[in-house]
Amino acid sequence: MNSYKTFLKDFATDSFIEKKSEFISYAKRIYDEDEAKAFIAEIRKKHSDASHNCYAYILKDSGIARFSDDGEPGGTAGMPILEVLKREGLSGVCVVVTRYFGGILLGAGGLVRAYAKGAKLGVDASGVVEFVPYVVFSVSLSYSYYEKIQNEAAKYGVLITDTAFEENVKITMSAKAENYELFSSFISDYTGGKCVCEISGETYGPA
Repeated sequence: MNSYKTFLKDFATDSFIEKKSEFISYAKRIYDEDEAKAFIAEIRKKHSDASHNCYAYILKDSGIARFSDDGEPGGTAGMPILEVLKREGLSGVCVVVTRYFGGILLGAGGLVRAYAKGAKLGVDASGVVEFVPYVVFSVSLSYSYYEKIQNEAAKYGVLITDTAFEENVKITMSAKAENYELFSSFISDYTGGKCVCEISGETYGPA
């Protein structure tokens, strides 16, 4: 698993007016092509009355990139959006820029600049973060240990993703490999070896 740059926020939006045309940018972190297509379809439905809903996305694992001008002159909308994403070094992201035509023609150059601006607004609203490989693990422990371990997790850079309250408390967490090693040792020491972390997989998290 390699690190990659993506949006910090799962979803963000921003807008601006250019010569009476309204441009609305929507940005979303995505994990596969189906999610990208669903997001584009959602925005198209939301703005079914818009003049254009142009987009670009880049997939994380394959690096596959796609874009659409959605009726704008070829090369003036989708490609400028995609170029912004590439320039920022992003992957696992999708940006849709919706346009409501205001009656004044922008020309090819004006359209390129407007859609690039819309893409950049979406990127800026989302924020950029580097995601790195994380270990996914869990631990089952008695209620007497729960509060202390919950409070200590953040100090070790560990994210708690799920907690099941049953006979014991089962906490599912994720962390960078080096943080996992430290936190796992802490839990073992704190509980006198009664609780042991079990790795269940891998994911990504902020660097």
